[in-house]
Formats: sequence, structure tokens, C-alpha cells
Amino acid sequence: MKKLLALLLALCMVLGLAACGSSSSGDEAADAAETEETVETEEAAETEDEAKPETEEVEAEAEAEATEYEEVTVRVAYMPNMGSAATLFVAIDQGYFEQFGLNVEVYEFEGGPAEIAAMASGDIDISQIGHGAHALCIEGNAVIFAMDHTTSLSDCVLANADRGITTAADLAGKTIAVQSGTSSEIILQQVLYSAGLTEDGVELVEMTVDVMTTAMISGQVDACAIWSPNSVTVQTQLGDSCINLGGNADFLDSAIFPSSYITTAEYAEENSDVLVRFGAALNLAHEWRAANIEETAINLAHHLDVDEDTMLECLEEADWYTILDVCGDMDAIKTVYETQQNVFIDNGRITETVDTEEYVLYDIMQQAYDLFVSVS
Repeated sequence: MKKLLALLLALCMVLGLAACGSSSSGDEAADAAETEETVETEEAAETEDEAKPETEEVEAEAEAEATEYEEVTVRVAYMPNMGSAATLFVAIDQGYFEQFGLNVEVYEFEGGPAEIAAMASGDIDISQIGHGAHALCIEGNAVIFAMDHTTSLSDCVLANADRGITTAADLAGKTIAVQSGTSSEIILQQVLYSAGLTEDGVELVEMTVDVMTTAMISGQVDACAIWSPNSVTVQTQLGDSCINLGGNADFLDSAIFPSSYITTAEYAEENSDVLVRFGAALNLAHEWRAANIEETAINLAHHLDVDEDTMLECLEEADWYTILDVCGDMDAIKTVYETQQNVFIDNGRITETVDTEEYVLYDIMQQAYDLFVSVS
């Protein structure tokens, strides 16, 4: 009995010591575990903070890409040249319009005034115009919602040297084909004024650019105010007899010749979201066009049923790059349109200054740029 009691006491003492030891070791282990957990939590928090901006950016991009737009059909007018049609067909071919839920139907016209008339009658929703037709916007016939490029270099005055013409001054009394209300008329005025002449000192014949191309080649007129690719055709057919008396590039020290996308004030008021989406698609197309200018020309040749070599000769007919720098800068864009208006005032096409905000939708341009940035 005494032995059993002693054994039990000894066992209790051992268990007691073991319990004390376990408590101490357990506390130390718990402390260590707690410390390790704290460090891991802090490291995880730091990692999460570092990843958060990138995660938010990815989520924003995913959200923008996942946006579902109501599909809208838009009827768009263009002219069959690289300056007018390049961006439009890039946006179609690359799927940029489709990306924003736009189904674009295209219609070919020979000049801006005819496009604006078609919009006024409700046959067309949007048009791409060259420099000359902007005067009609200033006069209140349409509003501008996107700049296509900052200056065209495609317009020129060509003459037949066999008719005794070697300089612009020799145009006095000559028969000149012109398409009024377009860039054809503006470039002719610039060239005539540079030689001290006016329209009263020459014989003007009203023709569309495609008709004047045939007229020049057949010798029906002495000179013409024309744009590419028709100018390339005339120069090729007349060879050494063709002389270039001046083009946009000769007047850039005092003038600028932007191209734009326009619509009616009524359409803009009812479809501002469509214009924003359309403008964003154009901005994407501007980037692709600038990076792939030769491919743009080749693809466009097939759309317009024009020889590829002819279209490749038109690569220098516009400034394809500056728009990438200014498309999000409304002050810079405003300066372009103000400078353009001064050209019209100087040549008498516009008689008084008009605030560009009355016919240029800078708010649409800004929203289109913001949407473009969100998906690019």
C-alpha cells in the first residue's frame, strides 16, 4: 500500500512537471506562431497594396472591353481618295466600329457640299469632308465632331505646259476646271492670289474632280484645281507636259487644311453617344493608319477599285501623324480650326469671324478621346 501510494505521488509529480513544461513550451510556440502569422499578414497586405493599382487597371480594361453597346447602323459618306477614305476603311477592316456596336454603311460622293446636302435631306448620317467644305460648317450647315487629320496635302493646281503655262502668273485668261465649295476652289484661290491674280482674271469651268481629270487629259481645259489620286492620273497621262503650279504644302506657313467628320446639329443632339463611339473608333484607326500607312493604301486601293501603285503614290497627301499628338488636346484642336477659319476670311469665303465652339463639338471630341484611352 505504501509502495502504491509512493508510486502515485511520484506519478503526480511527474505529470505536474510535465504540465508545467508543456505550458511554458506551448506559450513559446503560440508566441512564435502568432509572430509568424503577423509577419505573413503584413507581407500579404504589402503584396496586395502593390498589386492593387495593376489589378484595378486590368479590371478597368476588362470592364471597358466587356461593355455591351446597343447596335446602331450609321450611314457614312466619303470621297474616293486616301485623305477622305483611309481612316474610315481602316476602322471597318480592323473591326473598330464593330467594337463599339456600330454597323457602318458607306456611300461614295464626289465632294463635301453634296455630302452635306445628303445629310440635310436625311439620306446620310455622317460625312468626311476636306478643307473646303468646312466653310459650310462655319455658316451653320453642319457641325464637326471629329478631326481626321490636321492638314491635307493632296490639293494642287495642275496645268498643261503645252498651253504656254509655266508659272501661276501664266494662268491669266486661261480656262481652269474647278469644283466650287470644295478644296479644289480653295487651292485655286491660294495659287491665283500668290501670283497676283483673282478668279475674275481667268475663265472658270465648273466640274467635279473625276470629270476634270478626263477634261485635262483630253485637252478640254488648260489647267485644273484637283486632288489625289486624280492628280496622279493626270500627271501620269500628260507626262512632261504636266506642271504643278502649287499645292497645300506651299502655303503651310500661313494656312492649314484639316479634314473632319461632320453631321447635322439635329443628329448630334439625338445621337451624341453614337458620335462618341464613332470618334473613339476613329482614334483607334488613326493609330493603326500611322503605323501601317503602306498597308492602308494597298487595302484602300481594293476598296476604291484603284490601282495599288496609284494609291501608294498618295502616301504623302496628308499629315497622318500630328493627329496622334493633338487628339486629346482640345486647345490644340481649337487652334487648328481657328487658323483654318482665318484662311477663309483672308480669301473672302467667310466675311466675319465665328466662334468655333458654335460649329465644333469639342465635348464630343473629348469624350471620344477618353473612351479611346480606356480601351487602348
